[in-house]
Amino acid sequence: MSRTPELIQARPVPRPSVWIWAGIVLLFAALFIYGLFTNENYRWDVVGQHLFDPRILAGVGWTLLLTVAAMLLGIVMALTMAIMRMGTNPILRGVSWAYIWFFRGTPVITQLTFWGLLGVLYPKIVLGIPFGPEWAIDVNDVMRGGLIAAILGLGLNEGAYLSEIVRSGLNSVDKGQWEASTALGMKRGTTLRRIVIPQAMRVIVPPTGNETISMLKTTSLVMAVPFMMELQFVSGAIGNKLFLPVPLLLVAAIWYLVITSILMVGQARLEAFYGKGFDDERPLVRAKGMSRRQQAILTAHTVRDTPNLDVTP
Repeated sequence: MSRTPELIQARPVPRPSVWIWAGIVLLFAALFIYGLFTNENYRWDVVGQHLFDPRILAGVGWTLLLTVAAMLLGIVMALTMAIMRMGTNPILRGVSWAYIWFFRGTPVITQLTFWGLLGVLYPKIVLGIPFGPEWAIDVNDVMRGGLIAAILGLGLNEGAYLSEIVRSGLNSVDKGQWEASTALGMKRGTTLRRIVIPQAMRVIVPPTGNETISMLKTTSLVMAVPFMMELQFVSGAIGNKLFLPVPLLLVAAIWYLVITSILMVGQARLEAFYGKGFDDERPLVRAKGMSRRQQAILTAHTVRDTPNLDVTP
């Protein structure tokens, strides 16, 4: 008569350092929170009064508009420059390289300042046909208010960084995809649109999400244009008027954190969507008292998902 073997009840190795560090972190977190709400210099009453101030809400709206418009321009430029740099035309490759070299090699605040002074450098831009009609554009009228200059400065700078992200994403797709589509008679543009870009999105989306969050905070530099309606400038102006800069800085920080949190959730959803078919979605099986090695074996799915042994009498 055969006996049923018993499963080894492995106990995890005691790790007192985890509890020690948890206690240290909780202590510092408690001290920080206590000081946050007991320090009168923060003036939380002023923060509450101005958190939904119409001027602050308008600044939030302008900040979101700048972020969305600059990212759309940056994405268009990134796709264009990445395709040009990967193409076979040496002239277009050189143009793409020069664009990336210039906009990545100079600070964004310097670029914004130049865009704000564009009307001084070029008061009018004349477009026309030789020996034909001409159209003159008054640059000062177009750039008045600073919104267009801010979007151009942020978007063109972002396009240089995103182009490298797009190029790396396109290069991550196996060359066999190109060869197979060519064998089927598909054009290069059709291959990019229907085969390569959808697969490259898995690589492109995470850093693009990070760049979007970074762009949200970079909009605080548009005061160099100058554009004076975004969140950071408005909150700073109100704080200087009240001689209370710290509470208004907290107001701006709270709004930035709220918007960033929403963007992070959207980024996670996009990553999950474009990661379908690549990531292993099988649920992780956990068993009480199981060692790390046993857990790693089950995670690799090379054995049954249950730790119990099948015994044949």
